Amino acid sequence: MKKAVVINGSPQAERGNTGRALAPFIEGMEAAGAEVQLFHAGRMKIKPCSGELDCWNKKPGQCIHADEMQALYPALRRAETLVLATPVFIPLPGEMQNLLNRLCPLVEPLLETRDGRTRARFRADVAITRIALVTTSGWWEAGNCDTVVRIAQELAAHANVQFAGALVRPHAHLIWKKGNPTEEGQAVLEAMRRAGQELIASGSISPETLIAAGRPLCGQEGYRQSSNRSYFGASGEAEG
Repeated sequence: MKKAVVINGSPQAERGNTGRALAPFIEGMEAAGAEVQLFHAGRMKIKPCSGELDCWNKKPGQCIHADEMQALYPALRRAETLVLATPVFIPLPGEMQNLLNRLCPLVEPLLETRDGRTRARFRADVAITRIALVTTSGWWEAGNCDTVVRIAQELAAHANVQFAGALVRPHAHLIWKKGNPTEEGQAVLEAMRRAGQELIASGSISPETLIAAGRPLCGQEGYRQSSNRSYFGASGEAEG
């Protein structure tokens, strides 16, 4: 059975928009035959990387911090697929950034130049061959996720593995109304499930599925006006 690790970086874990959108994605992965381990970064007690690089220069492959990352490292070494799931903050939730920094022990610092950039690669005992991204945003346009997509792409390039695609879901909160998916939202969640299946079955997510999962659920101007009304209502300021 193919092994996969999914890391949800949302501080709200399964209750947030990222976790709720991620659920059908994982269902799709499992339906395609993957054994999925899900980790919530916000629930893990992880120290920040101290930047001393002992994991490269003194005890290669071993982190000096004895914390809950020690439970994640073995799972990552066994997994063929790594899925990073995160909402857009500025640009990442703090717990997710800490976790990504702590992946350093999995990287072997034998440097080479690839496409004009200095790169390394995962160590030989790390089975990961592909990294995919699921990212959600509260703002209307998909471009609000560009920095997060770039981070995931750079991680894959540095580790010398395939970047298997970015499933970008803007204004994710509009998938649901009063706790239940809208008709259009249900179509998005079904596309999320297909995306998970495709990732495991073929190693990537088709452009058609990415478009279906990320399609607009409202007009941009209507979204802006609704968002501004909510702010004015909360702040007590008059709309100008």
